[in-house]
Amino acid sequence: MFKGFYNLASGMITHGKNLDVISNNMANVSTTGFKADCFTGQTFDEVMYTIVGNKNKNYEDIGNQSYATVPSQLYTDYSQSSFDQTGMPLDFAIDDDGTGFFAIQTQDGIAYTRAGDFSLDDEGYLGLPDHGRVLDVNGEEILLVTDKITTDNYGRIYTRDGGYVGQIGVYAFEDTGTLTKDPMGMFTPGGQQPEARATLLHHGMLERSNVGLVQQMVKMISTQRAYQSSATLTKMYDQVMSHASTDLGRIQ
Repeated sequence: MFKGFYNLASGMITHGKNLDVISNNMANVSTTGFKADCFTGQTFDEVMYTIVGNKNKNYEDIGNQSYATVPSQLYTDYSQSSFDQTGMPLDFAIDDDGTGFFAIQTQDGIAYTRAGDFSLDDEGYLGLPDHGRVLDVNGEEILLVTDKITTDNYGRIYTRDGGYVGQIGVYAFEDTGTLTKDPMGMFTPGGQQPEARATLLHHGMLERSNVGLVQQMVKMISTQRAYQSSATLTKMYDQVMSHASTDLGRIQ
């Protein structure tokens, strides 16, 4: 009798989760190298099929009617964005299909990012501010000491007098779907070992966020309206059920 509450309440929860994802995308529209997330949902019976199924994908029929929708999965859009010319000596942008990453040695291990707005730390190492030091193609930290450098198209760094310093590593994963993104836009591998590869790097440039602001605003408006509609219908449904449980019982 009250199954409509499952549909409406779960709809509000799902739309709320979607709004959180959209809000995070919009907040990072100006974040260097940020990759947008896409939210998906599914019906409760589909989730139940997944839960009760075995490793051979043999599912038992537990009913054909679904009373609720639930958050399903976040997908990250790894497509490459456009570039900004900065002219800064320690800015780099990866030019590929969106699957290459800079490797950063953080306090919690190696993390990966598309952000190339590097700087020198207190000891003269090339690093990503607030995160850690940039690794070269051999997984080693890069000691520069100075930002008076020249580079080639593949991130090989030289001093002004031609001395070779090192090559910025660009690492690729076989399956980007296993990467986990933190709120800062850094990626950690899900047990995968990436491989260093020769990739075109633009010196003095940065990759923009691939968040489409207009697209995200349209999604936000439509999701907000869906959320408000669910909330309004929930109030109406509550009133109907109240009448059904109180007034109808008086009918002789």
